[in-house]
Amino acid sequence: MINLSDNAPVHSYVGIGYKSQYLSNVLTENTDIGWLEIHAENYMIDGGPRKAMMLDLAERYPISCHGVGLSIGSESGINAEHLERLRALMDWLKPSLFSEHLAWSSHNAGYFNDLLPLPYTQDVCARVIHHINQIQDTLGRQMLLENPSTYVAFDNSEMSEIDFIKQITDATGCGLLLDINNVFVSATNQNYNPYDYINEYPLEHVGEIHLGGHDVDEDDNGAPLLIDSHNNPVEDPVWALYEHTIAKTGIRPTLIEWDNDLPEWGVLANEARLAQGVLTKHKGVQDAVA
Repeated sequence: MINLSDNAPVHSYVGIGYKSQYLSNVLTENTDIGWLEIHAENYMIDGGPRKAMMLDLAERYPISCHGVGLSIGSESGINAEHLERLRALMDWLKPSLFSEHLAWSSHNAGYFNDLLPLPYTQDVCARVIHHINQIQDTLGRQMLLENPSTYVAFDNSEMSEIDFIKQITDATGCGLLLDINNVFVSATNQNYNPYDYINEYPLEHVGEIHLGGHDVDEDDNGAPLLIDSHNNPVEDPVWALYEHTIAKTGIRPTLIEWDNDLPEWGVLANEARLAQGVLTKHKGVQDAVA
């Protein structure tokens, strides 16, 4: 977990996805940002100014390290060189959290610029469990597994996404990164209730929450099709689903995830303040009950 005490101010639980254009803001402004998240693959380096800059940031902020390249669901197995470079990054950065995706993005020597979905079968579940155990054993730490945004479902799936995830957490002891926008996107695209998904999710294992924006399109039949684009503010239905989730989990470290069409700092900081508002509301309720 992000190193927080029960008495930590609410803003300490809200982070942003760090991008270099925001360096002066996070160094010089009273930002009320509690922590930063980086993409691991951007910092698998041996030295130089980027490493020096990140070490400086890590002295000022807790860091969450979010991987996008391990391809946990791949039939080809975990790339040993990539995993070793990740281990080296963990050793020098010492992030508070490490997370990766329930997806695949490579096959043999081919790499795809996307996080692709998996069929939820026992064979695939066993493969993912093996890979997560390998990752955690190599890194010497727990990882968080992120639920995917999906656009199609596989006919050969043998279980629900939630049952698939529960088997993985039970077998590996990994934690979970709950992406609320991904839940809303998948539920809209596949016509199920996102609140039912949250109510059935193993929330006790959630160590981090993501909030982000999406694009709205339509499929060939004119039905809504949401794209997990990370290039817009968080939509109102996603905020509502987040409130519902926090009411069930209690306060959790929450990230504003914005990776494309980056906004001015004030826009990003306002999204963080909205998340702080939700946490403040529910912390007040919890304190009153206690």
